[in-house]
Amino acid sequence: QLQLVESGGGLVQPGGSLRLSCAASGFTLNINDVGWFRQAPGKEREGVSCITSDGTKYYADSVKGRFTISRDNAKNMVYLQMNSLKPEDTAVYYCAAPTCSGTLNDYWGQGTQVTVSS
Repeated sequence: QLQLVESGGGLVQPGGSLRLSCAASGFTLNINDVGWFRQAPGKEREGVSCITSDGTKYYADSVKGRFTISRDNAKNMVYLQMNSLKPEDTAVYYCAAPTCSGTLNDYWGQGTQVTVSS
């Protein structure tokens, strides 16, 4: 069964850091594109970052310089390192594959809550 599971969310103060993990079962992440998305209350889901099968990385302008996407092929995991977090980063974060298109045709995890608050 194909499945994605996110973890690593939590409550953090502004300026803090979190590392989100996306674990896959049933397929291999390093031969697919993997995207991170987020959805804040009352807002539409937005793309945050993407790592393609050839290792190219993309970031939304709002997170450039603060977030870093990476992949561990041996563990079949994709990570999102989030630094200098801001209250506006508060959202449920999802990973999706095998594309970064963010459509219902992709596989999605259940999401992990990130709350940035003092």
